[in-house]
Amino acid sequence: METVNSVDNVRAQMRKGVLEYCILCLLNSSDAYASELITRLKQEGMIVVEGTLYPLLIRQKNQGLLTYRWEESPQGPPRKYYSITDRGRGQLAEMDAAWQEIIKTIENIRK
Repeated sequence: METVNSVDNVRAQMRKGVLEYCILCLLNSSDAYASELITRLKQEGMIVVEGTLYPLLIRQKNQGLLTYRWEESPQGPPRKYYSITDRGRGQLAEMDAAWQEIIKTIENIRK
């Protein structure tokens, strides 16, 4: 079963590596609060937990890639909505280019 565990570990590491990119992609289309981001990521098969997401959101905010605002919630306490900044859009454009380059390289290697 070592192979299964190794494959699962590789998948987990790959997901972690692209999570920042995925968050910027999602927030580029619409603002969202953390639980909503987790739900949207899970719907796409990107399994993530709060303990992984929150530190990443804080880091992206501290880098100026994201900002947030508080909004009252119809259920429960106010929610912190994250949105992408102009700097974040620039970072996303660079990540898009890097992603396309990686895909092209892997496709070439697989041939």
